Amino acid sequence: MSAAVVVLLLLAGLSESAGRILPLVARRAGVSRPKAIVLVLTGAVVEGSVFALWPLTAWTLAELVVSAPVSGVATLTWTPGQVAPLLLAAVLAFPLLGPLLHLLLFVGVGAGLAAPLAATTGLGWWAAAGCLAVAGIGLAAAVDVIRRLVVKISTTGVRGALI
Repeated sequence: MSAAVVVLLLLAGLSESAGRILPLVARRAGVSRPKAIVLVLTGAVVEGSVFALWPLTAWTLAELVVSAPVSGVATLTWTPGQVAPLLLAAVLAFPLLGPLLHLLLFVGVGAGLAAPLAATTGLGWWAAAGCLAVAGIGLAAAVDVIRRLVVKISTTGVRGALI
């Protein structure tokens, strides 16, 4: 993965994190500016990592779908052109229309990844798109569970959450 892709993934993670965290921080009066910055930056690293794992997870699922193992073929990786639209992930913060725009953004990025995944694994375009969808939904669900657990622990304390 090139340095440009890593920077773009981190910026996309920052955009996603800002879209998720800043509306919550704006509603709570007790959150200090340094704590909000730490939350956004931590979220940026987590979301950037999830974005980086999306093609790899989809490629792994596609290998499971293919009857003959794909050997000697490079894994699917991000290119700067494929990552660039993810910089708009902060649209999630828009009230009412944000989640729909966010979904459309990820469908568009996933559709852009489907052709390279299909070419890499030998699957058809629709099967590759299905692998990308399953990988994206699985990663999003895992992050959502972790996010809810962190919120629960931070609001009730570690001892209250584990009992």
